[in-house]
Amino acid sequence: MRTDSFRGKDYMTLRDWDKEQVETMLDVAFDLKRRFALREPHDHLLRAQTLFMIFYNQSLRTRNTFEAGMTQLGGHAHFLDPSKIYTPALEGKEIAYITERVSDVARVLSRTGDGIAIRCYGDPVDWEYGGAHEMMQEFARWSDIPIINMECDKYHPCQALADVMTVKEKFGTFKGTKFVMSWAYSPSVHKPRAVPQSVIIAASLMGCETVLAHPPEMELDPEIIAACEANAKMNRTTFSVTNDFESAFEGAHVVYPKAWAATSIFPPPVGENDPDKTLEIFNKYKNWKMTSELMETADQEAIYMHCLPADRGFEVNNDVMDRTDVKSGWRSAIFDEAENRLHAHKAIMTLLMGGK
Repeated sequence: MRTDSFRGKDYMTLRDWDKEQVETMLDVAFDLKRRFALREPHDHLLRAQTLFMIFYNQSLRTRNTFEAGMTQLGGHAHFLDPSKIYTPALEGKEIAYITERVSDVARVLSRTGDGIAIRCYGDPVDWEYGGAHEMMQEFARWSDIPIINMECDKYHPCQALADVMTVKEKFGTFKGTKFVMSWAYSPSVHKPRAVPQSVIIAASLMGCETVLAHPPEMELDPEIIAACEANAKMNRTTFSVTNDFESAFEGAHVVYPKAWAATSIFPPPVGENDPDKTLEIFNKYKNWKMTSELMETADQEAIYMHCLPADRGFEVNNDVMDRTDVKSGWRSAIFDEAENRLHAHKAIMTLLMGGK
């Protein structure tokens, strides 16, 4: 593989990258994590480069890991609040004096910086499934510099890279690792699909024995399911879907329960644009919660993972989330996972924006 094949590319979804390329991303992320631990300077890698970050949604981990990461790499991250600029909008959805066409924004920022990172899902696109991803693709169409997807309504490839980094760090391998991505109850029905869809893409791509568990009404995008099945076939591993919450975790090495929206919340043609129906569905499955008793059914050295923020007491009990410092037995890896966001994001930026 040519190591310069990353430069200038967009990072929209891991479906655009093959296994060998993702392994290279992980190698770079681990090297950058080692340098960070040793306080070894590496600010020459993106010296004097600029990353524009456009956040249509709130962020704690993503914003700060990209911003801190750019500082550590020698560059600078500009935080752009859409409400404080002319909000980038697709053609036909502009509002006079409020928005600016995406094609214009992308070309202007391309002339003055080195990368554009965007987060957009949910309310900014009226929960139209695929609408935010379409907007990011429009940015990529007009931009001469890399576009990084910091989460849209379909994909969160930055989170997924940090997640498989954490698995590799804890188990040393993906082979034979049972990775369970499960729905879990939350009182909030406005949960995008991006994390679970990207997590199962990443786990199946890297060769985990991947299991997706969810109630019947919480199915994910059929296109994503087909991609995971193809990944499993390529790796000669398994990808399976179950509607049984408790049995899914038996013998699991990675336990990853997280809420996402029922299909009914999305406008037609995907759903019914019905939040009330979605809430009724959610309330049928309040027992889909991770507990320490359930963790005991997993592998004895299993790890609990979550992208955060988790809905404590609903998706998961406190004693699961906070069991981080045990010397043996199952434990929570959520803060290792959160830290790995920094190193994974730095690897993405270095590979896509470096070498100039």
